[in-house]
Amino acid sequence: MLERISQGFQKFLKRIKGEGHLSQYNIEPALREIRLALLEADVNYRAVREFVSSLREKLLREEVRKSLTPYQTVVKIVHRELTELLGGQGGKPLKITPGTNLYLLLGLQGSGKTTTAGKLAYLLREKGKVILTSLDLKRAAAQEQLEKIARQVGADFLPAPSSMEEALKELEKLRSSSYRFVILDTAGRLHVDEPLMEELRKIKEFLKPTETLLVADSMTGQDALLSAKSFNETVGFDSVILTKLDGDARGGAALSITYTTGKPIKFMGVGERMGDLEPFVPERMASRILGMGDLLSLIEKTEREVEEREARRLAERLRKQSFTMEDLRAQIKLLKRLGGLSKVMSFLPKMPGAGKIDDKKLIHMEAIINSMTREERERPEIIDASRRRRIARGSGRPVSEVKQLLKGFFQMKKMLKSKNFRKILKGIDIDKFIR
Repeated sequence: MLERISQGFQKFLKRIKGEGHLSQYNIEPALREIRLALLEADVNYRAVREFVSSLREKLLREEVRKSLTPYQTVVKIVHRELTELLGGQGGKPLKITPGTNLYLLLGLQGSGKTTTAGKLAYLLREKGKVILTSLDLKRAAAQEQLEKIARQVGADFLPAPSSMEEALKELEKLRSSSYRFVILDTAGRLHVDEPLMEELRKIKEFLKPTETLLVADSMTGQDALLSAKSFNETVGFDSVILTKLDGDARGGAALSITYTTGKPIKFMGVGERMGDLEPFVPERMASRILGMGDLLSLIEKTEREVEEREARRLAERLRKQSFTMEDLRAQIKLLKRLGGLSKVMSFLPKMPGAGKIDDKKLIHMEAIINSMTREERERPEIIDASRRRRIARGSGRPVSEVKQLLKGFFQMKKMLKSKNFRKILKGIDIDKFIR
């Protein structure tokens, strides 16, 4: 996810880390790397220009240049600026009113509207009764697909009548029904055109939805920005759902769409499963881009899949910075239920030298941890050369892999105990993450 941008920012931080003090001389080359990384990632050039200019101004301030810990100061400033570019502090929640809530989804064909409608229903199903319907009256396949998705997520489905006028009347009746959430899929086109916009304008004007959400394909880069701008100017929408972010190595749409439209990103699609729609929280995404991980989202995602007792235990151990090999093994097993082993590392701080984590590598890591004694899993610092050889024999992996796992684990532990992480973990309200 956003690998190209992440690599650019981490190169920037690595260059700064080697400097004893900051000056125009060493900041400018580092900023050029940031500018190049953002432009190559298809970020809007005006957004890049303003971001780099603001970052330069803050980095060259007297108190920053004279700081005794310039690297930590730079990390804090870059994180804050990235957060602002992504939409500002705090995720913007979906608007939910006491009565029936009606959500209108807009977007081009192929952006993932229909699947996203199902994912949104899956996310809301615990808060109340959900019904899905499609206002794409010209494609029978659109109705069939949405009906199938509704059954899959445990939501009801309203078949659309033959005319738009009848469909809108049926939807208006739902406002006084027992349904808490009504999710409306709409017709899309391969490109923005006037007939599409006119139809959507009429639907929105008649229904006055609780919230209108634009579904945008993050992988289309500048095209996503252009269509978002057009939808905003002609129909209008309240917020954005970015789809296919898990496959977006560039990140241009993620870092530009709020700047371009002034509308917040509220959700991001990070996989094909119905549970792969996550709230978009700018400061957490900034942390992931900078290689600092996203522990709060890990806790939230974990809580949806495990019992309260397990979720509370993980939150407590993270807050006390007592994360052990036993916990790492538990997370590897847990993440099998969350859509694949490779996702586990995307939430944790980057392990220097770990490289790309794939399913097979994590299976090897689990085998290594399984070959440790309970004491070694709880206190890996006691593992000496003799123990490493025994663990290697027991797991069927080379000693070098055992050493690499231990090295990466200790580096991760060190990052977890840094000032930035202590501040984040200190603010964790465990009960917030428990049903």
